[in-house]
Amino acid sequence: HVVVKSGSMAIATVMSVTLSIDHRCVDGVLGAKLLQIFKSYIENPMSMVA
Repeated sequence: HVVVKSGSMAIATVMSVTLSIDHRCVDGVLGAKLLQIFKSYIENPMSMVA
């Protein structure tokens, strides 16, 4: 995919992740928080072992 990096276009590998939750059981805010934590682990895998 083409992305903007430091003000110019660059080629980047991207991964799309979706989460399907039942709002009767899990609040959407909690689901968003889960995806945010997942994103941080994917971007910095060493944080899982530290």
